[in-house]
Amino acid sequence: MLTVDFSRFPLAPGDRVLDLGCGAGRHAFECYRRGAQVVALDQNGEEIREVAKWFAAMKEAGEAPAGATATAMEGDALALPFPDESFDVVIISEVMEHIPDDKGVLAEMVRVLKPGGRIAITVPRYGPEKVCWALSDAYHEVEGGHIRIYKADELLAKIREAGLKPYGSHHAHALHSPYWWLKCAFGVDNDKALPVRAYHKLLVWDIMKKPLATRVAEQALNPLIGKSFVAYATKPHLPLVEAK
Repeated sequence: MLTVDFSRFPLAPGDRVLDLGCGAGRHAFECYRRGAQVVALDQNGEEIREVAKWFAAMKEAGEAPAGATATAMEGDALALPFPDESFDVVIISEVMEHIPDDKGVLAEMVRVLKPGGRIAITVPRYGPEKVCWALSDAYHEVEGGHIRIYKADELLAKIREAGLKPYGSHHAHALHSPYWWLKCAFGVDNDKALPVRAYHKLLVWDIMKKPLATRVAEQALNPLIGKSFVAYATKPHLPLVEAK
């Protein structure tokens, strides 16, 4: 289940990509399949080991084209272990809402992104997220949980302040908002509640089968209750300084 829309965020074979806070690796895997040179980085060592196993399995199965590379590594988003201007593309999906120093993370991403490079940032959308917070303290008051809710204008302002130029945005995963509202209403750790189990089956069916009815429904509902807000931006080239 991808949050970044690669039709709006073009990726060329050979692009060097950083998936920052990669989690289980869904975007890193897609970039690898598209022929990129991928670095998947997360502070969670257990998840990174799983991502590395999946990269190896994908290579063995021939899922990535010739020239594609993939590395999984532990790291700190506030102190990235890469030189300046190392990547053509940076993706950070559902991460910034967890980090107190979000401006510091943005600064690090801008530092390692090449001029002309592209960045995709996704965060929980304000409205659906407010509902989750209202229904359940346990949803966000946990170690490593969500510490803020972004309004779209606020996030875009921070992106501009960091020196990036936004060029597009959209909402995603409308069908997932009611699932999380149910989880919050019945208990975020209670997977046995019948409405939660039933809706989860619907989501799994939708992800696996991608039926036209649910695809059309989600596209229609995304502007209203899309669970994620997605923003795309570029790092401008520095203006040429005339020689004196």
